[in-house]
Amino acid sequence: MKPFVVRVWRAGLLAALVLACGCAPVQKTPAKPPGAEAPPLQTAMLLPAAPKPGSPRYEADRQVFRATRKLEGTPRWALAQHDVDYATPVLMDDFSCAMGVPLDPAHLPTLAALVDQTSNAADKSTGPAKQANQRQRPFLIDQGAVCQPTEKLAKSFDYPSGHATRGWAVALVLAELAPDRASDLLLRSRAFADSRVVCGAHNLSAIEAGAMNGAAVVATLRASEAFQAQLSAARAELADYRKATPSNAGPQCSAEKALIEPTPY
Repeated sequence: MKPFVVRVWRAGLLAALVLACGCAPVQKTPAKPPGAEAPPLQTAMLLPAAPKPGSPRYEADRQVFRATRKLEGTPRWALAQHDVDYATPVLMDDFSCAMGVPLDPAHLPTLAALVDQTSNAADKSTGPAKQANQRQRPFLIDQGAVCQPTEKLAKSFDYPSGHATRGWAVALVLAELAPDRASDLLLRSRAFADSRVVCGAHNLSAIEAGAMNGAAVVATLRASEAFQAQLSAARAELADYRKATPSNAGPQCSAEKALIEPTPY
């Protein structure tokens, strides 16, 4: 597949100048309250268009889907099935080995709320681009096993991947809270996205777009003063928790890392 150029768009705020008529005093535009929501991401404009039928990227997507059907029944297939569920408690558990301690929402309520907010923002960002591209999922183009039921899945579009967007956004936030674990956290996010290709639910191009989209979501969230305050609170909570909680390093986490390090396609 040929590399393609990713353009990074910088969002800015346009300040409105209100001029009074005659001798009336100048009316100032009210300041935006801290934490107010930024305009939604224009994902249909931000992301590259989905591959068109007959293009090299389209054919590469098909080749990857067909090649990864051989993973059915393997441990990597089982992980892909597990990664279908992205509820916040499950998602936090997914990143536990990468963090080096079990991420328990009951003991990390501030972090759980932050993960939930990031996940929701990621989810909202994908709809416009999916609708704009209307890219078919791979199992509707070529025959092959899928790791989850397809009835509902077939009614939604492929590009970009919501799972990949969510996984990358959450991992980037976690890496900011624990930079000493960044490599492991981002590796797990890559594997979380790869699971959608292994599963047969998404094309490779869709998870690549999801990674880009996830980074854009976090950049937008970080512009919010309220989100910055949540980051600070979660950072302190997680730091205290990590000091008091024994490491979860062991055979299970070693096996997970060995399984996700190789690219499955």
